[in-house]
Amino acid sequence: MPKNDMISKPKTTRHPFQTQYVEVWCDSSATQLTISQGWKAYIVLVVMLVVINSTMGSALPSGAISYIGSYFNITSESTEILPMSMYLLGPLSEQYGRRTLMLATFFCYTVFTLGCALTPTWGGLLAFRILAGINASSPISVSGGIYADIYNDPVTRGRAMAVFTAGTCVGPLTAPIISGYISPILGWRWTFWIGLIVAVATWLPLIFVPETYGPIILLRRAQRLRKETGNPEIFAPIELENRDLKQMITVTLTRPLRMLFFELIALAACSYLALAYGIFYMYFEAYPIIFQGIYGQSTGVSGLMFLPIGIGAILAIFVFLWWDAFLRKAQQANKPWTKKEESRRLPLAVIGGPLYVISLFWLGWTSRESIPFYVPMLAGIPFGMGFILIFIALLNYLTDAYEVFAASAMAASSCCRSLAGAVLPFAAGPMYTRLGVPWASSLLAFLSLGMCAVPWVFLWKGDVIRERSVFCRELKERKEVEREKRERERMGRGGEEKV
Repeated sequence: MPKNDMISKPKTTRHPFQTQYVEVWCDSSATQLTISQGWKAYIVLVVMLVVINSTMGSALPSGAISYIGSYFNITSESTEILPMSMYLLGPLSEQYGRRTLMLATFFCYTVFTLGCALTPTWGGLLAFRILAGINASSPISVSGGIYADIYNDPVTRGRAMAVFTAGTCVGPLTAPIISGYISPILGWRWTFWIGLIVAVATWLPLIFVPETYGPIILLRRAQRLRKETGNPEIFAPIELENRDLKQMITVTLTRPLRMLFFELIALAACSYLALAYGIFYMYFEAYPIIFQGIYGQSTGVSGLMFLPIGIGAILAIFVFLWWDAFLRKAQQANKPWTKKEESRRLPLAVIGGPLYVISLFWLGWTSRESIPFYVPMLAGIPFGMGFILIFIALLNYLTDAYEVFAASAMAASSCCRSLAGAVLPFAAGPMYTRLGVPWASSLLAFLSLGMCAVPWVFLWKGDVIRERSVFCRELKERKEVEREKRERERMGRGGEEKV
């Protein structure tokens, strides 16, 4: 594990509630983690693997529902996601660190996935699925905070977020294929055994991921310095803050909720992401209605119909890389529009939004017996492209806008997405039955069309919105304090050299 030169030396100062303390402070800007680029790439890839586990686990039973229902003699569907977990676990990473939370919750996810494979009762399966979902939510919420920790450069951070977004898409798309083919041959329990095998394989690289949250790194180094020097007056800044239970409940855990209801950036972005995510999970109900009901495909073959969505997701990454190269050239040429925060990522959502809408109309109005199955299947390509481009743009915008508070912003986003992903699939069956495939898909397309305005509004008035944001103002003040601290340090070193 790399050694982080985050704490340079003790600095004696006065505190109104103590006689004297030694504050251990950070040389790097905004407590960015000073590790090699190779280690940063390693962290990005491992976090993506954990996210793939989480998202794949959410959709694993999709191709095995009929077999599970038959085994337990169940005729009704039940939800297996507890979306409030996104809200509860994500912001705790700003209190106790990213690594500790991720390791603890991923361990629980692994154990409860084992429980799903072994449980002899329907109630036990539901309980283990809920508990697995609670713990699987943490990596999704924490990942944005991790990338904000290790990458100060928005361009590099944007690439990392693109990898993360691809990971969130890979998991759910592979799940119905796995369960669709495994369940008829080996039984539904092997659906969860495969999920467990993937989770266990992820543990080896995961245990080597270091802590990335700057204040927690400072805290641990301060604790080590106290032990090594025997000086009880060495403190990290986070230790001087009010960290009791009341503060955790009233500040830390309420931060995502305050962002969601009082931050226009978070509210609009989370609403758009929630709709796109909810429709994505509605497809796990809609595709069987279309490809098994209209075209008479088997469970395994209908799972393959999701592959074009994956192709679209891959194409979206190439679009992102093209845009990234174009943006860098414009920045090198000092184009005025590149100075604006919103111009860096939001144009991707401007492209992705219409693609997403087109794909929904395409699927709805070509799904009929007189048209070959591959025509509606290919609608998955613009769907995957639009989905990924929307997510890359808005998740990057949330991370860039809130930086150190990114985990809370991601927690708010994850909560909304999970709520939509859990609730909207229940509406898919009745909606497609009553409205028919064309008009049910069109309804979703019209809703998505309305959301296309979100990135345009941010591009138009985003700087004004950020100026009025409480969290963005606080972040700006923190950066100013950090800049002044570095300036005083530089001047102090210059004075020492003259002496």
